[in-house]
Amino acid sequence: MTSQTFVAPLASRVAVVTGASSGIGEATAEHLASLGAKVAVLARREDRLAELVSRIKKDGGTALAIAADVRDDEAVRAAAHQVKTDLGGADLLFNNAGVMLPAPIEELATDQWQHQIDLNITGLMNAIGAFVPQLVEAAAERGVGDLVNTSSITAQNLFPNFAVYSGTKAYVTHLSRHLRMELGPKNVRVSAIEPGIVGTELQSHVTDPGARDWLAGSKEMMEWLTAKDIAHTVGFLASQPARVNLQQVTIMPTGQTS
Repeated sequence: MTSQTFVAPLASRVAVVTGASSGIGEATAEHLASLGAKVAVLARREDRLAELVSRIKKDGGTALAIAADVRDDEAVRAAAHQVKTDLGGADLLFNNAGVMLPAPIEELATDQWQHQIDLNITGLMNAIGAFVPQLVEAAAERGVGDLVNTSSITAQNLFPNFAVYSGTKAYVTHLSRHLRMELGPKNVRVSAIEPGIVGTELQSHVTDPGARDWLAGSKEMMEWLTAKDIAHTVGFLASQPARVNLQQVTIMPTGQTS
């Protein structure tokens, strides 16, 4: 009986994860590193990133912390330059930074509207603009690159008081379809992940009493998804043969029906 050497499915790959200081981003960075990828983690909270990188390195992985606000285009482009210099360039971008601030439209919470648009759309585009050239270059050299965008089930279904958030996530899903048409012929796979309710600190940012009550009630009625569930989905997408592109993945708690 001969022994076989285990080859990590993402060995030699370089992943960038935005929104990596907590929740889905944090869990995904750790999971991708466990699959062999070198991981660059981006977020504003430098202390949280340092803790994350320390854990990844303790487990034998390679990680680079870059404190940056994705809403700042210059900061994101500087981050891309650092990834290119220190890690050789990204071939996987998990575009995950985002915020959810539901409220009745008649409350005219314009600051919250703008915050969601700035982070969920502008921040997304800043990261795409900075890192897609690296994905294309890597795909030309190695045969595959991955752009994975975090959308939401709200991109498909209707939820009272979630209009602005849902609109930003519909943008993410539809953008992803279009980018797949552009980038697929260049061997860059584009995927949109549309989760239902995931237990992260996203819910703690919600200020509207009605939305908070709805979320609390849903938690009593069903078991929410975990950040690790989404992390494993990202790892699965990136581990597929280069010919396979799961372009749109909806992942729901079993008990969530809408």
